[in-house]
Amino acid sequence: MVVYLAGLTATHETFPIKAGAQRVAAELGLMLVAPDTSPRDTGLEGATGDWEFGEGAAFYLDATQSPWSSCFRMETWVVEELPALIAANFAAEPGRCGIMGHSMGGHGALTLALRHPDRYRSVSAFAPIVAPSQVPWGLKAFPRYLGDDREAWKAHDAFELVRSGRRFDATILIDQGDADPFLCGQLRPELFVEACRTAGQPVELRMQPGYDHSYWFVQTFIEDHLRHHAQALA
Repeated sequence: MVVYLAGLTATHETFPIKAGAQRVAAELGLMLVAPDTSPRDTGLEGATGDWEFGEGAAFYLDATQSPWSSCFRMETWVVEELPALIAANFAAEPGRCGIMGHSMGGHGALTLALRHPDRYRSVSAFAPIVAPSQVPWGLKAFPRYLGDDREAWKAHDAFELVRSGRRFDATILIDQGDADPFLCGQLRPELFVEACRTAGQPVELRMQPGYDHSYWFVQTFIEDHLRHHAQALA
């Protein structure tokens, strides 16, 4: 089983419709799971109307601040509740699970794999937000979800997790387009790679010439990622 976490503004339908992953997954015998990016129809003031925050932009963490803590609990949903639900209803093996994602979903894949290495055998990401504590997307969301204590943010920041000693017992695969308009201002993959190399965490960053942040980019390299996961899960 491979869990795919989508990015800002996406829904549970984005990956199945746009990524073109099903054919290769079927050939490899992989179950693909594509949860939504956030709760929906929450009725919370401020939860809609801003594509960088709220519904569609939950950052795959459990919020600790009111009112978001009432239902924005995406880490618990992805790591605990969803796998249990799948295991109870499908012929899945919870012990053989990989996780991947795009953009905000790449952030989620990296942080959840580093925070719960016993839950996943493989991890990969497309254009992930690797240091949200240092970039505008994270600086907008983290105070509202997690409060103003920056130490609390580090637990949901892949760069900081690796720096603090968290490890994943396999190579982390990352693809990044060099024509991505968010590369320098929001994504900063070089920070994560340098932290991994300093810490001895295996990581492979592939800079892809001419590719942007779109699903054409994801679609082009999705087969490589699925094979990366299939090898680890075999």
